[in-house]
Amino acid sequence: MGTTGSAIDSLVRRAARPYVAGPAMEDARAVCEKLRRDGISSTVCYWDAYADHPGIVSQAYVGLLSQMFTCGHSDCYLSVKAPALNFDPECVRKVIEAAQLLNAIVHFDALAIDTVERTFELIASTSRIYPKLGCTLPSRWRRSIADAERSIELGLRVRVVKGEWKAPDEIDEIDPREGFLQIVERLAGRATHVAVATHNPMMARLSLRRLKDAGTPCELELLYGLPQQPLLRIAKDFGVRVRMYVPYGHTGLPYRLRNMTRNPRIIGWFLQDLLRGNSG
Repeated sequence: MGTTGSAIDSLVRRAARPYVAGPAMEDARAVCEKLRRDGISSTVCYWDAYADHPGIVSQAYVGLLSQMFTCGHSDCYLSVKAPALNFDPECVRKVIEAAQLLNAIVHFDALAIDTVERTFELIASTSRIYPKLGCTLPSRWRRSIADAERSIELGLRVRVVKGEWKAPDEIDEIDPREGFLQIVERLAGRATHVAVATHNPMMARLSLRRLKDAGTPCELELLYGLPQQPLLRIAKDFGVRVRMYVPYGHTGLPYRLRNMTRNPRIIGWFLQDLLRGNSG
């Protein structure tokens, strides 16, 4: 069983390679530099291993800020994962102090639904000392509609995503496309800034049109490693900035293999990614 598990883990890591810049901070910087030359902004994040101490993760975030801004990437911002910091106010404080020196945006990613409340509590307390914060709202969770109101009250930048983490109870789930548009509708004309994070062309067009009509500052945010060209054309049509989410560190897939029984297309995605990972 252990050998089988190790083999599967090895295949997953190989398939996930195209979705991270590389194992080192310098890999992320190199990718962001290329994106900047192509006129694309970036979001950077350290993808930690489960065994990483929160202090190590905090140091990685601070190092990322220093790397990006000393290299002139002023249009870049940092994404952090509150659970990776163990929701530790001291670890967050170190990141925020580094961000204050650079006037940088710190954005909180979304993970499992049971981490949301503690993440918002951490954001709320942090916003009292530093306002340039953001949060991520997964459209598949029913609660995200209400969380959109919280983000408006706190003056947060918002990234709207479909989300890969299912809620434990089906009553807490909503159709991701329906939820996406509902969240955008709540934010339109009221949020300080909205990142439409989708690779679905129809969702991108509908969301950007609604936000632009409401006069809401917005941009299109894409995940590194996924197809870009159709979305780049859409962003150009709407005259909005394109941003790429660029992680480095430990590899991870943008979908969950355990969901392949409900969505057989995942098998095809995984095999395709495995081929890409093998080719380097």
